[in-house]
Amino acid sequence: MFAARGPSLRRRHSEGGYTLIEIMVVCALVGIVAAMAVPSTQSMMGGYRLKGDAQGINNLVALAKMRAASLYSRARVYADLNARTYQLQTWDKTNNRWVADGGANTLAVGVNFGVGGITIPPANTQAAIGQSPQCTDNAGGTVANTACITFNSRGMPVDNSLPPAGGVIGNSALYITDGVTVYATTITTTPLIKMWWSPNSDNKWVRQ
Repeated sequence: MFAARGPSLRRRHSEGGYTLIEIMVVCALVGIVAAMAVPSTQSMMGGYRLKGDAQGINNLVALAKMRAASLYSRARVYADLNARTYQLQTWDKTNNRWVADGGANTLAVGVNFGVGGITIPPANTQAAIGQSPQCTDNAGGTVANTACITFNSRGMPVDNSLPPAGGVIGNSALYITDGVTVYATTITTTPLIKMWWSPNSDNKWVRQ
């Protein structure tokens, strides 16, 4: 009798599935692993977003330089520091005004224009760290909370005086940060476009 019942009892036990305690233990382990992984994933994704914005600014600055030469005019990257946007603009010589060349690009969530805790600029770029000079409107007046990197028809970085004025300058830069790291795009009188990276709390610029 017992021999006949043994296999049947074992089958009923194995077919009963997991106990409530076993399921709770598994759920707890999954929760712990998820709690550990989410902050790391968020930090990694934030870093990707910041770097993507930095590359976008760097590429647009390079395009502005080429556009100025091709149009035999001026072109600039116009950054609205408060709105967190940047766009390419060219100088319309016929109507004496700046016109947008494409739409405005918005920085990713959590990314802002700024230098964070950095106190010195990348080597051989600026005398003092800071965003490029303020942009000017069509009448030559400065626009608050903006920064512009401007090129003349020879591809040289110039100040933001209206054409035909404007002297060559070597302190053009745009800085963005997510509070953890800082990226910079700099232009010198060479004129060489460079992208840099540094931790937010250290003056340790690394060429990208």
